[in-house]
Amino acid sequence: MKKTILITGTRKGIGKKLAEYYLSLDFNVIGCSRGSSTINKTNYRHYELDVSNEKNVVKMIRDMKKEFNRIDILLNNAGIASMNHFLTTSSDTVHNIFNTNFLGTFIFSREVSKIMMKQKYGRIINFTTVASALRLEGEAIYAASKSAIENFTQTISKEIAPYNITVNAIGPTPIETDLIKTIPKDKIRDLLNKQAIKRFGTFEDIKNIIDFFIDEKSEFITGQIIYLGGIHN
Repeated sequence: MKKTILITGTRKGIGKKLAEYYLSLDFNVIGCSRGSSTINKTNYRHYELDVSNEKNVVKMIRDMKKEFNRIDILLNNAGIASMNHFLTTSSDTVHNIFNTNFLGTFIFSREVSKIMMKQKYGRIINFTTVASALRLEGEAIYAASKSAIENFTQTISKEIAPYNITVNAIGPTPIETDLIKTIPKDKIRDLLNKQAIKRFGTFEDIKNIIDFFIDEKSEFITGQIIYLGGIHN
């Protein structure tokens, strides 16, 4: 039976590559972003929405259930970053980061879990960051939003484990995407030097962890956070 995977933030970057990768494996892929779709494939559906807009997300999940009858995997990839000293960070910036990163992850996880509970199967993967484990200066708000996701991941993994749903998180190191273009080169170099393996992460690195988490054989693995590059809490 063809699996159905929902990936948030699929317009560009890692989200788009993940969508294309799972399409190549013949999954039904449903994506969303604030902008229009950049993928044109038969097995792909795109929703234009803000992940923190509860009403639109609920409608999207309802549409998906009608069309595909199930959701096997959820990748909460959508996220925004902001590098700034906390003293010069506006409350609007804090709201925006937490709305996209944490609230979006919460709403999608809650709505998709309702479907997964009925089908007695599911895999949820959330995205955190090594900035959380490293307590990186200038990343206080971004890292705090991701730390909230880590705690959320581990707590809900207990709440929905009886329904054969696993919930895990991946914490990438810097990957050469639009997300880090505005970060000064010396800051990136300092971060890479804190890793055991001192290089940028790649899409392959992320894909490997996700494939591991969603594998049928990984049913006994839940509530785990894996950071890339040899970083640990």
